[in-house]
Amino acid sequence: MKSITIKGSQRESVGKVATKALRNAGQVPCVIYGGDKPMHFSAEELAFKKLVYTPNVYTATIELGGEKIITTLQDIQFHPVTDKILHVDFYQLFEDKEISMNIPVKLVGKSKGVATGGALRHNLRKLKVKALPANLPDVIEADITELQIGNKLVVRSLQNDKYTIMHPENTVVAQVRMSRNATKVAAETEEE
Repeated sequence: MKSITIKGSQRESVGKVATKALRNAGQVPCVIYGGDKPMHFSAEELAFKKLVYTPNVYTATIELGGEKIITTLQDIQFHPVTDKILHVDFYQLFEDKEISMNIPVKLVGKSKGVATGGALRHNLRKLKVKALPANLPDVIEADITELQIGNKLVVRSLQNDKYTIMHPENTVVAQVRMSRNATKVAAETEEE
C-alpha cells in the first residue's frame, strides 16, 4: 500500500484556545489512536492534500520528533462553510494486527454485454477489507470482460487469500443491464 509522510509537532496543550491558535497559524490539530495512549500533534494543512483529496487509499507515516509512526486516516472534520480541515484522527497500525479499511474497486476489461448494447452499472466503488497492513491492496481489480447482459459480478469472485472482504458473498459489485436505448429499439421492433 502506498504511503505519504506527514511531519508534525507534538502539542503540549489541547484546549479550545490552543486549538484555535493552531488553526489561525495554518496548522491542523491531530490525534493518533491505537497505541498505549492518544498522541496529540499538529501539522501544516497542506501536508494533508495528498491524503485527503484523492480517491486512493494511503497509509500515513507521521514523523514526530525523530519517531516514525505508521498510521491510517480514521476520521476528518471539515469546516461547514470554508471546507478547511479542522481536525484529523489517525489510527496507529501494527504489523501483527489486522485492520479494516475501505479499498477502491477498479473495473478492468471490456464487457461483452456492453459491446452488444448493454449498460454497465458500477454498484460498489469501495469494499470494506480486513487484513494485516502489509497485505492491504491499493485497489481491488474486478475483471468485467465476461459479463453479458443480465450478468452480475459479486464479491465471491473477488475474494483473495491475503485479505477478507467484509461484505456478504452475494453483494453485487458490477452488473450489465439492458440499456434504455436497446429496450426502446427492442420494443419498437416487436410492435412492427
